[in-house]
Amino acid sequence: MTAEAGARVEPRESRGLAEQAAALACGEVTARELTERALARIAATQPTLNAFRRVRGEAALDEADAADRRLAGGERLPLLGVPVAVKDDMDVAGEPTAFGCPGDFPPKEADSEAVRRLRAAGAVIVGKTNSPELGQWPFTEGPAFGDTRNPWSPEHTPGGSSGGSAAAVAAGLVPAALGSDGAGSIRIPAAWSHLVGIKPQRGRISTMPEPEAFKGITVFGPLARTVRDAALLLDVASGSAEGDLHRPSPVEVLPEAGRNPGRLRIALSLRPPWTATRKSLDPVVRKAVTGLAERLAALGHEIEEADPPYGPVGLTFVPRATAGIREWTGRVPDFALLDARTRGAARTGRLLGGGVLRAARAAEAPLHRRVGRIFRRYDVVLAPTTATPPPRIGDLAHLSGWQTDRTMIAHCPYAWPWNVLGWPGVNVPAGFTPSGLPLGAQLLGPYGSEPLLVRLAAQLEADRRWFEQWPPEGAAPGAAGG
Repeated sequence: MTAEAGARVEPRESRGLAEQAAALACGEVTARELTERALARIAATQPTLNAFRRVRGEAALDEADAADRRLAGGERLPLLGVPVAVKDDMDVAGEPTAFGCPGDFPPKEADSEAVRRLRAAGAVIVGKTNSPELGQWPFTEGPAFGDTRNPWSPEHTPGGSSGGSAAAVAAGLVPAALGSDGAGSIRIPAAWSHLVGIKPQRGRISTMPEPEAFKGITVFGPLARTVRDAALLLDVASGSAEGDLHRPSPVEVLPEAGRNPGRLRIALSLRPPWTATRKSLDPVVRKAVTGLAERLAALGHEIEEADPPYGPVGLTFVPRATAGIREWTGRVPDFALLDARTRGAARTGRLLGGGVLRAARAAEAPLHRRVGRIFRRYDVVLAPTTATPPPRIGDLAHLSGWQTDRTMIAHCPYAWPWNVLGWPGVNVPAGFTPSGLPLGAQLLGPYGSEPLLVRLAAQLEADRRWFEQWPPEGAAPGAAGG
């Protein structure tokens, strides 16, 4: 894509996260070279893709130079000198955390724990990616920053709320990025941008300085073009910190990307949970997901159609989500500047606080037992990540709160139950529409099942080789890639 008439876009860096780390370690390239290329592509595509809220140009180059000195001195770390990005709901020292909101936010004095761990692994933080206000919607648009567009078709959204991270990775601006997932906000943009997106077990990546995010429904996780890169980023960002409310037993998932999952029993689930709103699975998505099930069967797995017994899971989601929104709106410089839908959600959070919120949280353990029954017979659930292909930019921008909720559920009814449960899920690319728009499917597991999900996703990746497909360079609004 071109930034403007006559502008030239740097050739994208085709090496992934692990490949860049290896190239740096053996001296094939310097951290400054990789960072300069990343910054040049960000600058050239910002007027069209608009993936970033904050770009740390000079600071990132200083970090890259420091990484080169460490590499020259013989130091080796998993991501030493590799440029990565993080979503704008994570604190980066010296940068504001606006989380998609308008207003003048003060710079943060310290990194969040997840960012601190990226730095400890040697990563260069090139910037903070765009999110809709407080991560509420499956599109990444807003008056504070404009429209973030899909590299596969700039007329369409890359999804949300981690749409900036997804666009940055899909376009090759960075090899991987961290996002967050409170109702599918990693998996949805991964599906609509042809990426691997991992929603890890709640607590796998610390949310400090918040003991938990959005009453426990939101987690941080990676977006990348390959399973190996997503697993690497997950491993380096993982770990608990003092004050975390959720502290699962540690796992290491990167080694699992090279291991055979064995013969698994997989439930193909095409029915979304009950939501009291109209929704239907688009035939093109159904075909893509069932095609993936056929490939899994060809790889030796046992596939049966079966749906998790979701029950009243939806009744427990809204109080937690809106309570989280209400809390976050207390940090914004000017409540009146927020989208009317955000203000309405904050009011709902106030109404559903107290006893309703406590009841919603108390329902989680019974829901674990109820929904978990499916894992007595099956190892993994395969489901659509979304019910539709990505919508066009602006389709949801000017709807009322209720219209937005109904439309959002119609597009994305499948992902959010796993946020209530806190369990892991992995989006994998599932192909394209006839016009070239990406589609995804999610592999869902029980508590702490990231190692199994990564093994299965890596086996699918070796078969489908989705990482060989890139958005077309030089695409312009109105073009769709295939």
